Amino acid sequence: MAQPTFFKKPPASTLADIAAQTKAQLVDPSRGGHVITGLASLDEAGPMHLAFFDNLKYADELKATKAGACLVSPRFEAQVPPHVAVLRAAQPFRAFVGIAREWHGDALRPQSWFGNDGIAPSAIIDPSARLEDDVIVEPLTVIGPDVEIGSGTVIGAGVVLGPGVKIGRDCNVGARTAIQCALIGNNVLIHPGCSIGQDGYGFIFFGPEGHLKVPQTGRVLIQNNVEVGAGTTIDRGSLRDTVIGEGTKIDNQVQIGHNVTIGRNCLLAAQIGLAGSLTIGDNVALGAKVGINNHLKIGDGAQVTAMSGVKDDIPPNGRWGGFFAKPTKQWFKEIIAVERLVRDGKADPKDEGRE
Repeated sequence: MAQPTFFKKPPASTLADIAAQTKAQLVDPSRGGHVITGLASLDEAGPMHLAFFDNLKYADELKATKAGACLVSPRFEAQVPPHVAVLRAAQPFRAFVGIAREWHGDALRPQSWFGNDGIAPSAIIDPSARLEDDVIVEPLTVIGPDVEIGSGTVIGAGVVLGPGVKIGRDCNVGARTAIQCALIGNNVLIHPGCSIGQDGYGFIFFGPEGHLKVPQTGRVLIQNNVEVGAGTTIDRGSLRDTVIGEGTKIDNQVQIGHNVTIGRNCLLAAQIGLAGSLTIGDNVALGAKVGINNHLKIGDGAQVTAMSGVKDDIPPNGRWGGFFAKPTKQWFKEIIAVERLVRDGKADPKDEGRE
């Protein structure tokens, strides 16, 4: 197992303690004194590790595991090898994550990279900026005029905050991030290398004067408990604001265009591209590399399959996918029909080898 050398070592715990912490049932109470010193996957675990199993895809790894104990549902516990202590749990992965959060709380949010507990001497802070107590500012950061930062927030190395930016409490802004024209709530995690608040892609195209740039005078509003993945870009609005709703989690390298409104508790996987003036409802899930055309509405609870291209509005709770995206049942039927045509068709021998 790759040792978690960058994080605090978890405490040694007996299986009896782990059963109590996870609310799992230790099937063989006589093993309650066995000591566990870490967490691991089934294929890398040793006798001192706790693992979990909840997917038949990994049945072979379960058979071969050397783990000391395994969180497993009643449905699969009979498949656990005899040398592995069984911790019966209704939701094994959730129980595993619960103890991982307790043992590795320092991995849940970024810490100061340099062990700072205040403002680094090399940081440049405009005299008009207002920082509450307990703000950490790391080396080579530049904080512009009238910036406000709440207590408990960490501003990473090399961050640039433009004039008037407001950042709430208990936030973390990752290294090399640039933020302008933005108001950011509390407990927001922004990972390294993000660009937030730059002007959007607004032009009048192919006019007599060439491509005429449209002023982008809106803002970016990021509500509480949002997480923004590394390398993500969020354009400010042109007339209305670009809004990221409370509790939304954004993966790495996502592009969010100007005037986009994203609702609460949405999930956006990596490399999504959202064109301007979209409205996305609450609890929407978008798979990796989804692209959505401008001025569309994605209803509450909708889900879009990875690598789909969306050119039409999606109703609430819709399940869409494909290129161009459509309801998944229709998409699957079309795929099956095309595969049947290919399978049943008789190829012309003259066409063999031709492109």
